[in-house]
Amino acid sequence: MSGFFGCISRKDCVADVFYGTDYHSHLGTKKAGMAFYNGTSFIRAIHSIENAYFRNKFENELPKFAGSCQGIGVISDMESQPITVTSHLGRFSVVCVGKITNIKEISDSFLEKRIHFAELSDSTINPAEVISILINSGDTFIEGIQNVYDTVKGSCSFLILTDSCIYACRDKYGRTPIIIGKNDFGYVVASESSSFTNLGYETVRDLGPREAVRVSKDGVTTVIKPGRKMQICSFLWVYYGYPSAYYEGINVEDCRYRCGAALARRDKFRPDFAAGIPDSGVGHAIGYSNEMNVPYKRPFVKYTPTWPRSFMPQNQAMRDLVAKMKLLPNESFARNSKVVFLDDSIVRGTQLKDNVVKLRECGIKEVHVRIACPPLVYPCEFLNFSTSRSSFDLFTRRVIRDIEGTSDLTEEILAPYKDPDSEKHAKMVEAMREHLQLDSLQFQRLDDLVEAIGLPKEKLCTHCWDNTSYGY
Repeated sequence: MSGFFGCISRKDCVADVFYGTDYHSHLGTKKAGMAFYNGTSFIRAIHSIENAYFRNKFENELPKFAGSCQGIGVISDMESQPITVTSHLGRFSVVCVGKITNIKEISDSFLEKRIHFAELSDSTINPAEVISILINSGDTFIEGIQNVYDTVKGSCSFLILTDSCIYACRDKYGRTPIIIGKNDFGYVVASESSSFTNLGYETVRDLGPREAVRVSKDGVTTVIKPGRKMQICSFLWVYYGYPSAYYEGINVEDCRYRCGAALARRDKFRPDFAAGIPDSGVGHAIGYSNEMNVPYKRPFVKYTPTWPRSFMPQNQAMRDLVAKMKLLPNESFARNSKVVFLDDSIVRGTQLKDNVVKLRECGIKEVHVRIACPPLVYPCEFLNFSTSRSSFDLFTRRVIRDIEGTSDLTEEILAPYKDPDSEKHAKMVEAMREHLQLDSLQFQRLDDLVEAIGLPKEKLCTHCWDNTSYGY
């Protein structure tokens, strides 16, 4: 995924952009950058964060930005951002999040018009640069933003920093959120609201899908009205969102409590205690333990002082190693216990299986796992999730291929496996349980997940589970 933060203020906003961007570190793994307008010129800095933290990379850059009253920052899974360009619209910087599924089609059309792209580190075309060219195709910024909405397929939310304002533009179906905050000096726009309280801002509202606003130090003006259809990513509440974040007014941790409670209500097994796979499984586990009325304990603790996020390295083998090294078993809580573990999802199954082996070695008597979302059947088409979310690597798909004896998984074949009341679904879950060496395995039902989030299903993107979505 990715996350961004922008601020425009009547006073120096460098610290706010620095810390506000840093609060999005859980959303991105590859690159980070900031751009400021200091009243006379645009200044930016970009660094790799694959082997380091955002703060360590950018702290020494802050003096050169001092005095700037407007700026943007991004934590990204994509190429280098922000992009800063000079055009007939003036000089401006762009950051974006999401996934442009038709980027080749768009770039080919530009190349036919002899519009070139800058050479990049991995020889691919930078989505932020594509967005900047689409903006430049308009006679005004508003026309340029509309051009992005009309051209891009998939998902793309973006910020434009100009010499007078920031334009905040949410993608056409609202899959990635943008939240506005304010204080006595100005305004912020961000992918998450978690940073607002500590930075002294109060939440104003979420942008609507396809909505674009002009943000100045004096106020927020809608320049493109919101669309009617919304498909915000459900996984924001299940996994990606930080516990203190709100999307569409719904708190992430509250939602996870409800997810865990829903699993407990459908569970016939009563454990000695419940536990969460750190970090995102913790909220689900607390909700489960409260509903089941059993203790919540931590047979796994996470060692974070020196280890980066488990999904930070782009190499999957290194991600697995980092994840393994970070989780330390606590044998005092493990030995001779019957435990239910809550986790957000099963993607490839590798990390969960490793964790189960570790628990068995510590003397746990029974390991039962409850997953806060349904089995992942489809890779994400709209956000830059890890490449491990390709259809070939998904654990669910591998199990279904083995059961069916074919790699050609048509919709007709997949349909009964997505039905939680079908015999084939039960057979699939049992095969997963055996492979993972669990005593029992249970997934969340999609209807229970939708109820836990609290939005109508038609406003949620549930593509990963049922292939239902807009915007292809």
